[in-house]
Amino acid sequence: MENTKSSTFSRRSFISTAALASAGLAFAPRTFAATKGKPNSKFGGVQIGAITYSWRSMPSTAEDILKYCVEAGISSIELMGNVAEEFAGIPAGAQRPPRDSQLSDNEKAEFQKKVDAATKAQRDWRISVSMDKYKALRKMYDKAGVGIHIVKFAPAGWSDGEIDYAFKAAIVLGAKGITNEIGEEACQRLGKFAEKHDMYAIYHNHGQPGEPGFSFDKFLAYSPKNMLNFDCGHYFGATGNHPNEIIQRLHDRIFSVHLKDKTGKKGNPANTNMPWGEGDTPVADILKLVQKNKWPIYFDIELEYPVPENSDAQKEVKKCVEYCRKILA
Repeated sequence: MENTKSSTFSRRSFISTAALASAGLAFAPRTFAATKGKPNSKFGGVQIGAITYSWRSMPSTAEDILKYCVEAGISSIELMGNVAEEFAGIPAGAQRPPRDSQLSDNEKAEFQKKVDAATKAQRDWRISVSMDKYKALRKMYDKAGVGIHIVKFAPAGWSDGEIDYAFKAAIVLGAKGITNEIGEEACQRLGKFAEKHDMYAIYHNHGQPGEPGFSFDKFLAYSPKNMLNFDCGHYFGATGNHPNEIIQRLHDRIFSVHLKDKTGKKGNPANTNMPWGEGDTPVADILKLVQKNKWPIYFDIELEYPVPENSDAQKEVKKCVEYCRKILA
């Protein structure tokens, strides 16, 4: 049976607040006042952050992401690996041909050569690069009051040397682990590296929980350092089950939760990202459960619904921050 969001936080009450948020009013004095000093998005004891993927439609250098966080009052971030590595100077990847282009066999072979050369250059860079740029990146974020709790390097397919690099870089950045998509090979492989570096290997789910026979427990059992980056929206959309069933049972193996609002498995339309307050994901129930139990679980806003024409990703992220604050305050 599908569950809808808690009736204690209505769509109408959110929309009225969100309208103010878009105008920059709903954040005074809490959020925007904080940006004059340092941001603070720990509401009622629950740390709300964001994944940098949320701003994918906007310029997304490390400096851009930091600016967005401070403006939105966000004090915690799941940093995408490409953002960190570009700041550190990684060689560029091979430029892909236009999406609908038709390549001849020779053109495909030439492109593959470029891909192979770029992959080797990046691998060589990773296993030899100084950590100085990562130290500078952490210093810049720390000074602004934004902590990096996860780096999403997603290194399961990398060489051993590159995986060691990923954990070392994450440590320098102040993170507690790296993230990767959940899967058999990834969970078997990365957990051992996490043990070696005394870090966490943290796994993100999409729709896999809706597949027959899927079990989070199987993947967690491969290593005590394996943790979950539990995407409650994807879980709800794929299964129709209340995410709190998983959070309650596995809270000590959940490092972070991705927050979004989706319709459920039997919704109309089904399993679809929606503006927050318009879907059926029980976001309020989820936040309240963690708040009540004082579990040290990070929450990260992941903006996936289409950005309205009269808005941008930053404005929408601010609405999501306010949505969480209103529930937890």
